[in-house]
Amino acid sequence: MSVLLVGISHRSAPVAVLEKIAITEHDRPKLTEKMLASSHVSEAMIVSTCNRVEIYAVVDAFHPALGEISELLTKHSGLPLPELTKHAYVRYAEAAAEHLFAVASGLDSMVVGEQQVLSQIRAAYAASDSQQAAGRTLHELAQHSLRVGKRVHSETGIDRAGASVVSVALDRARLVLGPLEGRTALVLGAGAMGGLAVAQLARAGVARIIVVNRTLERAERLANTATTMHGVAAAAMDIARLVEAMAAAEVVVTCTGAVGTVVSIADVHHALSASGASEQLVICDLGLPRDVDHAVAGLPGVTVIDMETLQRDPSAGAAADDTAAARTIVADELAKYLAGQRMAEVTPTVAALRQMAADVVEGELLRLDSRLPGLDAAHREEVARTVRRVVDKLLHAPTVRVKQLASTPGGDSYAEALRELFELKPGAAQAVAAPMEISTPAGVLADDFTAAHSGDEQGLTA
Repeated sequence: MSVLLVGISHRSAPVAVLEKIAITEHDRPKLTEKMLASSHVSEAMIVSTCNRVEIYAVVDAFHPALGEISELLTKHSGLPLPELTKHAYVRYAEAAAEHLFAVASGLDSMVVGEQQVLSQIRAAYAASDSQQAAGRTLHELAQHSLRVGKRVHSETGIDRAGASVVSVALDRARLVLGPLEGRTALVLGAGAMGGLAVAQLARAGVARIIVVNRTLERAERLANTATTMHGVAAAAMDIARLVEAMAAAEVVVTCTGAVGTVVSIADVHHALSASGASEQLVICDLGLPRDVDHAVAGLPGVTVIDMETLQRDPSAGAAADDTAAARTIVADELAKYLAGQRMAEVTPTVAALRQMAADVVEGELLRLDSRLPGLDAAHREEVARTVRRVVDKLLHAPTVRVKQLASTPGGDSYAEALRELFELKPGAAQAVAAPMEISTPAGVLADDFTAAHSGDEQGLTA
């Protein structure tokens, strides 16, 4: 069983494609359930952010699983398969783990070094776990990726500037409005991105924040956080009062996660009329799909900064030294992770060998009982202890050494040697789960996705 990743991100697709492929919190459980219904997928996790959708699946066969996941994504997005494959990328086995570690480190983000992706991976794993869709393989992969991300952020300065999609959008807003100090801001959406927007706006020095959400209770909680944690005057409003809230604001950050348009051209037109302001209104649309009607950008006095704008922004990113240091950590952690996986693979073989030896000892003791029926219990127990001690000593060095060797590249060959020497054949009663060898399928680039990228020889064994 190996890990297969199928993804589309800001690096591989335009925003128009990302909007179609976007997976909301409402969609995620249904898509996960459909994947698990596949005959080739045993575990599944969906990482969905404002600029990427990635499916991590534990599969028993590369090509059939890739076909099933591709079909699922085409049905979900409405994109024909050729269009999907044009923008998708595939990672398998070791390459899938390496990619997730890079994502968790912020190396693959639109704004290199941003930290929010860590919470998004954590949420993706929690959602998968709640559906019992994450088994041992995805549990270990996800948890290790979170550790990698934390290590990168603690040992490098990759996030020194505190950069995020929100902060970069606000930087562009300053180019239009000038300083944000003393201004009124509207945050539309009270989820994780909304919380980040509140924090960034408070850091920018705005005087007042209005939080609007479909659920007023969540808007009130975020507004209270803005006041108690960030010291900014804040108010909460229901979505029905959106026009009123927009009329009072000079900068708007939208991040609802809704499927359709939330801010219409009529809403903005009415807000501008109600405010009577001559100054520009800046709307940072960070939703995917977009929250704001495309036509809003054509209104006089309105500037829309959306994900497409940020995708073209070359200014955001970490220093080269910090990025290089982060990549070194990712490589180091990948080596540790793969070594751990290889050691885990050999454990069933070692257990099978010890079980076989125990069975041999018990068989010989039974023969001893039949040959010396008069042997008293004390002597029999001493003989039994002696025989078991001899067997343990004989097996100790090879079993310890095979575990050590298994952590090295190609270490699976030592486990195979043990299985061959002691006739621990897969499928035999004494061979408990001898690992299956899965090599990278040939022809991935030509036969499947144009952007496919296969892993190295050995799969990540479940």
